[in-house]
Amino acid sequence: MRGLLILFAVWLLSACSKLQGDVYFPLQMGQSWRYKIVTHFEDSEALTRTEWLNITSSGSDESTGQAAWHRRSESGIEYWLKADETGVYRVASQSPMDVQAQIDKEPRFVLKQPYAVGTQWQSDTTPYIFYRRNEFPPELRNMEKYKSLSMTYRIEAVEQTVQTPAENFEHCLLVQGTANIKMYIDALVAWRDVPMITREWYCPHVGLVKLEREESSPSKFVVGGKLSMELVRHRQFDFLASF
Repeated sequence: MRGLLILFAVWLLSACSKLQGDVYFPLQMGQSWRYKIVTHFEDSEALTRTEWLNITSSGSDESTGQAAWHRRSESGIEYWLKADETGVYRVASQSPMDVQAQIDKEPRFVLKQPYAVGTQWQSDTTPYIFYRRNEFPPELRNMEKYKSLSMTYRIEAVEQTVQTPAENFEHCLLVQGTANIKMYIDALVAWRDVPMITREWYCPHVGLVKLEREESSPSKFVVGGKLSMELVRHRQFDFLASF
């Protein structure tokens, strides 16, 4: 029986090896990440919200019509990603409301090569924090016109040291993203482009260890704030060692 299990493990690892992983964004099966997310809202009560997010990697499958690495978030969202000489990119996703995986029309880059200062790419984003004070739905991300905004990402540094509750990491990439959202300010100013800024740190053999998001609102009708997400635990399960 043990021999059959080992043969199965070798077959599974061989099948996964057909897909390439990435040093700054590991995709292979048997890993999990736990993050602490803290959001500070810029309102009169200075509200703070703390949440926890668990993500697991479950190996490769072909449920999207092509071999891709499968990740699952505790929130119920699933992702399929690939990595090659161009970088790491998402090819499909599935929310709890979707009957099946939704194929991306074009690859959505998480990280783009070369991993050097100045490398840029664009990807869709949506507001994380902004919400309207007296309208429904309050979160701007639930409004159709704000569900897909173009953000420009740029690698700003390649040798960053990052401190997190999990541990200290070295030789990390710092990626900054900037997008504008058109927001109604008041009767005098009317509409204005308001920036949303993201900073992400990716570290070798672990992936995303820290994220910061700034959405500061100049409008009295919309609340903004800041969000931080930090890695508190990363685990890598050795499949063969379990036998």
